[in-house]
Amino acid sequence: MTPSFPQFKFCNEEAKTNQKKMVRHRIKPLSLSPLSSTDDSSSSSEVLDYEEPVTPAGRLFHRPEMEQVINCAVGVKNPIADAEAIKEEIKKSLMIKHPRFRSVLVRDKSGREHWRRLSHVDLDSHVFVRDVVGSSNRDDDDDDDDEETVNGYIANLCVSSSLSLDKPLWEFHVLRRQKCLVLRVHHSLGDGISLMSLFLACCRKADDPGEIPTIGPTPTQSSSSSRSSKTRPSLSMVSMLRWAWRAVMMGVLTLVFVLKFVGRALGVKDVKTCISGGDGVELLPRKLATAKFKLDDLKFVKNAVSNATINDVLFGVISSGLSRYLDLKSPNELQEGLEITGLAMVNLRKQPGLQELSKLMKDKSSSRWGNKFGFMMVPVYYHKHATRDPLEYVSKAKATIDRKKLSLEAHFTYILGYLAMTLLGPKVPACLNYRIICNTSFTISNIYGPQEEITCTGNPVTYLRVTSTSLAHAITMHMVSYAGNAEMQVLAAKDIIPEPKVLAKCFEEALLEMKSAAQSSTDSTLKQLPGH
Repeated sequence: MTPSFPQFKFCNEEAKTNQKKMVRHRIKPLSLSPLSSTDDSSSSSEVLDYEEPVTPAGRLFHRPEMEQVINCAVGVKNPIADAEAIKEEIKKSLMIKHPRFRSVLVRDKSGREHWRRLSHVDLDSHVFVRDVVGSSNRDDDDDDDDEETVNGYIANLCVSSSLSLDKPLWEFHVLRRQKCLVLRVHHSLGDGISLMSLFLACCRKADDPGEIPTIGPTPTQSSSSSRSSKTRPSLSMVSMLRWAWRAVMMGVLTLVFVLKFVGRALGVKDVKTCISGGDGVELLPRKLATAKFKLDDLKFVKNAVSNATINDVLFGVISSGLSRYLDLKSPNELQEGLEITGLAMVNLRKQPGLQELSKLMKDKSSSRWGNKFGFMMVPVYYHKHATRDPLEYVSKAKATIDRKKLSLEAHFTYILGYLAMTLLGPKVPACLNYRIICNTSFTISNIYGPQEEITCTGNPVTYLRVTSTSLAHAITMHMVSYAGNAEMQVLAAKDIIPEPKVLAKCFEEALLEMKSAAQSSTDSTLKQLPGH
């Protein structure tokens, strides 16, 4: 049964005070496994005498106002026979051998969190079979209905089901009718790059079942970049001056962007719109929709804008899509060029290959495992849809992101957060993070997945989609690319954005319009060439 949530109003101080109380004393719903009645957190598994402190980032994700569970939906081609086959694959997988996936979270007398290793993990308390009936209530295949059902199931998990602390902090939910596996992992176990690499280590290439899928640059790309670095010419006076100017700009931009971050923590906020979140919004029920893109379309638009990247195109799509949605829901109410600020999660490690990750875990090294990402505040701008060239959104996004890349904003937020957690404990950093989220408008992340088709437990994978539990934002967006497609999960507070499908459609139409503009530009250029 879907839980009942209070209807939040933002028009009086009494309501806001009640919201804050709920955030500070948020009641956690019962998880799917029974809670332990003992203090050793080992009701079903034997405990080893081994404890390791939880990292500062991991402690942050266990604060009530910042608790995050990553939900990864894995669609498969063939019907899922039973959960036993999945359990057998998990037993043989690299995932169950990883220390984080066989440890429980415990707190010492001072309240500090530690990982306590288990000698055995009871998979019956981690793998659940769910017989979820779709809205059409039909037994035949209906991809649209299955997508809506899976999205609805995950949306409910985002606000109504935490992970129990009496077992390792992960679960598999098997949705038989929808041919979908939902992997739930607490964010304290690792970030998106770590978890994607570990998940893919449990999969195989569809065209070569003996090979593990890969992500990141191909060997050819890596070797070419290595050769280019070896043949780099010596520094000239001009290049030294350029380097010095770049260093000055890096310092100035870092200072400016860091001061903006501080301003958000102190109370500077976006202008209120029909997509704004705020204090207490993370407690509202959610709806989930999927925006679907073709990687070839993203690349085509990228090639139409000089030196652009896929991320530049993505932020251009976000800017154009939000402008479309705001035009639709609040026409003539917003000022042209209004800044809408988002938080972008930035991977701070060199994206590891899977073979490298396997070796890391075999050597019991945790130097690169875990949460290693920073934040950037990325502004997008509202423009009346009818008066804007579609490719200008990409050009403007590229200019903004180029300045962000030149700065050390993401590294600074990571280091500052680490130091604050280490020196002050989790309460103050969690409060500051929460305020920054309340004073911005959306969250966005993009994970590069495998570009070849893969199998999971021998079953061909049809899609990979990721989202996380709700934040104080009314919108969170997470995109994952897989096998030529890129799918973005749009999680929305349904009392603020009742139909996230409309917003997802705005994003899809924005990319198609950019592709059409890029095609027109290409055709025009070709006509000007001799012989045309």
